[in-house]
Amino acid sequence: MRHLIVLSLATLSIFFAACAPDPAAPGAANDADLILTNARVYTLDWGEPGPDGTLAADAPRSDTGWHPDAEAVATKDGEIVFVGDTAEALAFRGETTRVVDLAGATVIPGLVDSHTHVFELGAKLDAVDLTDIATEEEAVAMVAERAKSVPAGEWILGAGWDEGAWANHYPDKVLLSEAVPNHPVFLDSLHGFAAWANQAALDAGGITADSEIPVGGEMRLDDDGNPNGLFLNRATTMLDAIVPSPSQETLIKQLLIGLDQMAADGYVAIHNAGLDSRAMSILERLEEEDRLPIRVYAMLSLRDADLIRQWIEKGPDTDNDSMLVTRAVKAYYDGALGSRGARLLYDYEDQPGHRGISGDGYGFDQALNADAMKAGFQVAIHAIGDAGNREALDILEGVFREDPSTADNRHRIEHAQVMHPDDIPRLGQLGIIASMEPPHAMEDKTWAGERLGPERILGAYAWRSLRENGADITFNADNPGSDHTIFYGLHSAITRQDKNMQPEGGWYAEQRLGSDESVRAYTIWSAYASFREDDTGIIDVGRWADLTVMDIDPFVLADESPSDILQGRILMTIVNGDVVYER
Repeated sequence: MRHLIVLSLATLSIFFAACAPDPAAPGAANDADLILTNARVYTLDWGEPGPDGTLAADAPRSDTGWHPDAEAVATKDGEIVFVGDTAEALAFRGETTRVVDLAGATVIPGLVDSHTHVFELGAKLDAVDLTDIATEEEAVAMVAERAKSVPAGEWILGAGWDEGAWANHYPDKVLLSEAVPNHPVFLDSLHGFAAWANQAALDAGGITADSEIPVGGEMRLDDDGNPNGLFLNRATTMLDAIVPSPSQETLIKQLLIGLDQMAADGYVAIHNAGLDSRAMSILERLEEEDRLPIRVYAMLSLRDADLIRQWIEKGPDTDNDSMLVTRAVKAYYDGALGSRGARLLYDYEDQPGHRGISGDGYGFDQALNADAMKAGFQVAIHAIGDAGNREALDILEGVFREDPSTADNRHRIEHAQVMHPDDIPRLGQLGIIASMEPPHAMEDKTWAGERLGPERILGAYAWRSLRENGADITFNADNPGSDHTIFYGLHSAITRQDKNMQPEGGWYAEQRLGSDESVRAYTIWSAYASFREDDTGIIDVGRWADLTVMDIDPFVLADESPSDILQGRILMTIVNGDVVYER
């Protein structure tokens, strides 16, 4: 009898297992939280394009052009539970399911900006925005207008004037001091490698001709031998040090302004480059309070040695699905090309005898960088010039020889902007990711050739050359230095033209990428750069419900009308299944 009972229980167990709901099938237990229908869904769940841009055989493109490979997505509990056609997706609808008819809008994997400065973005949005201002006079007028509403004696901050475009006619303190005599003024440049101040700011900080200038910096002097208000490269830290530190609540406000802006622009995650102790404490607080609207991949600043040593002691994060993950270190190796701080192998074409700055001269701590690598951290080294890139690669390769296990951590060169032909293959050979900015090429093209000359410019912003030589690439905007909208980024990468569609045919067009490559560089390839390629970057069942919805189809427009990519708008940003932005 006992054997019969056991047999009956086993039979019942099999019966109930057969009746249990399939977690991937529609039904009351599997009602979706959100269903997107009638969309043009590009899952990226097909083979990657070849290094020369040749599409994979299974890419959804025929003789008539690109076509989406799905039309609906359903999500539940932060994961994708269905990808396919609308009719099947609606089978997952329950009483509480939100169904959004996208009426032909495009859905792609959630966008990732892999090199951003979100505190600075928020501060810029909260300050005088000098982006795209062409002249010193215009900038001064904007600051003077702001001064009318600011009590005398309070600091006025601004950012965004282009240190590259203005390099041959840099501003000084004269006009700014005349127009705004009663407020200390600090105006950061577009990429942060130059700073401009008025006399009230110099007085407030006690900056004189006798002030100590950091190694790798330049403080310009006027005809009388006094500081003229312009600071270049590491000398910008002299102004950083005298501007009153914003309060904790101000920083939190500005961080959230920046994160919300990134969400509004379609980004589900950012890699924040160069965070110090205070910034990290704020991010950790907001994560604990569940107030981060998008994912943050933290890159600790190597310049904050105490912070780095604390993290070396405890090791990098391994919880990939947290809203804040800390497993990378950002280091500066040389300066910027625009301000002639990038380290070159040979003299600047437009400044004979000058080759820029790098290494110790730019505050790079090689021993601490090696310690971080050996503790398991990914390091991301800012390198702009061809000498800067070569030396940074040498440093990484040297640590690999000392400790071969460090080579597995997907280290990165941030910008990889000017490369000698001999060094381009080394990134692929060493497994180092090139983290690059399509907007930089379009913004720098008016003067980059003057800095580099006709031969070296061929190795600058060389996306195709890097791909053809086996390098992994991720794209970003390095904001707030550049317009970070995906439409500008994609247009720059695909056309090598600026927003005015210049130059005709594209600037060194042989380096442009295709639409498949360009979209991947902001999605799955950026996910790879943060060790998340198994969780996100492709729209597939079981992956994170991180999605971006836009009103244009960049795949089709890249073929038919690339300039129209610039007219795109983000309609919806979804992070972990939650709609964090909706137009």
